[in-house]
Amino acid sequence: MSRTMEGTTPMPAPVQAAYRYCEAVTGQQARNFAYGIRLLPAGKRQAMSALYAFSRRVDDIGDGTLAPDTKQARLEDTRALLDRIRKGDVENDDTDPVAVALADAAQRYPLPLDGLDELIDGVLMDVRGTSYETWDDLKVYCRCVAGAIGRLSLAVFGTQPGARGAERAPEYADTLGLALQLTNILRDVAEDAAGGRIYLPADDLAKFGCSDGFATGRPPAGADFDGLVHYEVRRARALFTEGYRLLPMLDRRSGACVAAMAGIYRRLLDRIERDPGAVLRGRVSLPGHEKAYVAVRGLSGLDARGIGRQGHGGRP
Repeated sequence: MSRTMEGTTPMPAPVQAAYRYCEAVTGQQARNFAYGIRLLPAGKRQAMSALYAFSRRVDDIGDGTLAPDTKQARLEDTRALLDRIRKGDVENDDTDPVAVALADAAQRYPLPLDGLDELIDGVLMDVRGTSYETWDDLKVYCRCVAGAIGRLSLAVFGTQPGARGAERAPEYADTLGLALQLTNILRDVAEDAAGGRIYLPADDLAKFGCSDGFATGRPPAGADFDGLVHYEVRRARALFTEGYRLLPMLDRRSGACVAAMAGIYRRLLDRIERDPGAVLRGRVSLPGHEKAYVAVRGLSGLDARGIGRQGHGGRP
């Protein structure tokens, strides 16, 4: 008999195969994400893999080498596929395993699929070469490509019955997505600049003498690059602090998943803060043993308990 997902109806073999495909994509292309979701029970882990595989497809279109008009057409095709999923028009024997898995996940969890429309909108901003004058402008982009994923993930996790302030959980999930995305932007400054992209707000760049960008792999002459990085790190830390209010609202394993993924990025932020120039020399990353420590800390509930004490006036 086909196995069930967390006590629900039996899962047809084609759907199981579709989820296995999505889990393989996640494991191969998103090590930090995969590290966190492996802490989840099977059903939630599979749903998160389906969300990732669809999101990866959207991102790959935006990051690829196709002409901009072709990218836009491909993204709109992907939006049409999303609309089929939304309408329940994807059958279990469909030839697209990502569509099959996401359609099944959408039946099992209250996924706000409009969040994936937002992701497509965000990637279209990339394709069109949108730049950002202010942090408020950049937040719009970050909410599309990361905040929306936070809200979709929350639909899989759910909140604990009676959790205090649970009505604000989507806001905190969105904010945590912003924190992760800003950390990504800092980590990838050199790689993005080499590709002709600068995401940091123009007014922040000007404030620290960095308006000429980083295409040479070095800060502009006379720029206060360290000051710029520390300024953005403080902004990201404030977002993490706010977003972490989500943790006490989640069950233990969902909280551990969020704590592990966010904890990895917080530690990346620590490394960037200690050596801002590292982001111009290559991609900053964490060794496996440090990721394992973050996962254990998440499973222990230390982060969630710390946030809970903060909410009652204590310190973590």
